[in-house]
Amino acid sequence: MLFKARSETDLLKILRILNTRKEQTLEEKQYYSKLEKGYEGEVQFDLLTEKLLNDCLILNDLLFEINGTKFQIDTVIIFQDTIYLIDIKFFDGEYLYDGENFQTSYGKIVKDPLNQLDRSKSLLLQLLQHLGFGLTVEAYVVFNNPDFTLYHAPQNKPIILPTQLNRFMKKLDKKPSKLNNSHIKLAEKLVRLNIVQTPDNHLPPYKYEQVKKGITCKTCHSFSVITKGRKVVCGACGHEELITTAVIRNVQEVKLLFPNRKITTKEIYDWCQVIKSKKRITRILGSNFKAVGVCKWTYYE
Repeated sequence: MLFKARSETDLLKILRILNTRKEQTLEEKQYYSKLEKGYEGEVQFDLLTEKLLNDCLILNDLLFEINGTKFQIDTVIIFQDTIYLIDIKFFDGEYLYDGENFQTSYGKIVKDPLNQLDRSKSLLLQLLQHLGFGLTVEAYVVFNNPDFTLYHAPQNKPIILPTQLNRFMKKLDKKPSKLNNSHIKLAEKLVRLNIVQTPDNHLPPYKYEQVKKGITCKTCHSFSVITKGRKVVCGACGHEELITTAVIRNVQEVKLLFPNRKITTKEIYDWCQVIKSKKRITRILGSNFKAVGVCKWTYYE
């Protein structure tokens, strides 16, 4: 049973907006691409765990702190006697394991996911002990990109390769398990201890003046958008969206990018650009957000 769903982090949402609206350095593009691909892999794994019929509790996207040390876990699955800790890697292409390091086909050594896994497992065991739970923890690195190949894959390491994934999920579904109230209490405690990650320390610097304004297409992110009646229409891919929905979406973008800026009619009018009526903007803001202040001092929350 799904106990804690996964959602996009504010960091990923902001980087996605900046990738469309601001010129990015190569390093910034690579970092964003890594996060986007990682989230794609996590969502694909979620589609598999959703099919589990066994008596278990699934918690996704967790960040904890124990003894001053933070650690992140992609997925935890609680069974009767065992907790499965899953670290999802959506690596693409050919890799080699030489007994000590993971490296790409070009010889570039990458951060060893097995070392990361050992660290997360150790810290999770400490956390469980602190909470008074003595369940066994089994930890695995799951490579779930079908285009991933690992040469010299070790047989004695907790690695699940793409070709082994279906068999692994069947194994989980057949695991004897009968949960009770203590398992639910553990899941509730883990959710309460989960730290909501703030994006501040991982964002590239940017200013309002540097960000390109205009409504973008919800589907292809093009700026080739025009208004047509009650809709905005993308000239690049043809996608249509209600103006009201598009404005609300762009308000959320502004709030994410610039949380300290007040949402006013003028602000959103200048941001959207293609909507020529300020009255229309005011109506949309008034119907979907809380108005604070009066007349020209009005802003929306």
